Amino acid sequence: MPRKSQKAKLVLDEKQKEQLKTISQSRKAPIREVQRANILLRYSEDIPVTDIEKMVQVSRPTIYKWVEKALAMGTEECLKDKYHRPREPVITEEAKAWVINLACKKPTDFGYAAEMWTRSALSDHVKKYALEAGYDCLKKAAKATIQRILDEHPIRPHKVAYYLERRDPDFEQKMADVLCVYKEVNLQNETSALGEAPSIITVSVDEKPGVQAIKNIAPDIMPDPEKQSRVIRDYEYKRLGTLSILAALDLHDGHVIAQVHDRHRSSEFISLLKEMDAYYPAESIIRIVLDNHSAHISKETMKYLATRPGRFLYVHTPKHGSWLNLVETLFGKMARTFLKHIRVNSKQELKKRITLGIEEINDAPVVHRWKKFDFAHAF
Repeated sequence: MPRKSQKAKLVLDEKQKEQLKTISQSRKAPIREVQRANILLRYSEDIPVTDIEKMVQVSRPTIYKWVEKALAMGTEECLKDKYHRPREPVITEEAKAWVINLACKKPTDFGYAAEMWTRSALSDHVKKYALEAGYDCLKKAAKATIQRILDEHPIRPHKVAYYLERRDPDFEQKMADVLCVYKEVNLQNETSALGEAPSIITVSVDEKPGVQAIKNIAPDIMPDPEKQSRVIRDYEYKRLGTLSILAALDLHDGHVIAQVHDRHRSSEFISLLKEMDAYYPAESIIRIVLDNHSAHISKETMKYLATRPGRFLYVHTPKHGSWLNLVETLFGKMARTFLKHIRVNSKQELKKRITLGIEEINDAPVVHRWKKFDFAHAF
């Protein structure tokens, strides 16, 4: 490599300069050719190597390497990589298949404590047992080698994705029943006269348990144009307990009947049923879309329903089918609005804030419709 004091001159004719300039400005040429063309052009213009480093964003040894090749072989030969025959792969396909087979099993199958493989753990296991398994080519396999083998398929044994197994044998039929109800409600809403209550009123009922009452230890610092743009909150807080929201979402007008309780038992659910009974016209049937929570089908609840024959009609969502219940969209709205980042000084204050938030929803009710997919896809 020539010293700076002995810098060799790279002389280019006009044709070579034009060719290098075209390549250096190309958006389609390989990046290595663009970099080399830039190096040679700038070097031929007697730009200091230090400046070329910053302009082309390559190291000094790289610059000298390609300048020396251009001086020895010419610019055209310098730009292209010489063809070379790749050497035969060291790791055989059988060895790779063995690694993949290991990755598709749990570490506990081999006596380890871990539930899932990491690259380090899998690499250590491969190196430890490669000779015993007959794969000498893997006895020094590093983490990067194992990762390249996994990427070829691809296999990611260190990642977990969750699924929900359908344990209800009647899932499809129950889902179809719920979607038929939603379709009927849509037709009712489109054809019913304004202000006229339908003979069958459909409401979506569920609970949102575990709403935490959280108290700040220190006061929030509000935004200040001269100091900060956001609310600043101390990371320490105190838990005061939890509340449950029981809600009935009217699918015709978006009105919400809700109660807030410390617990969700049969007595609380019956209280919600009584409020619905008092709210809706006595001649209407109240059709409720709900899940199979124990409070919904308990002896106490059934005893109360027996005192109101023909008043309530249950439509159950399938097990693990809570996403079919439209009231979940209401709970999502609560979580995004008045429950988001909420801080209170007591559970009683939390209850008042939730009640106020529901009143605000009822001041501007929104009709919730089923929009996940076309009804025809459910059958």
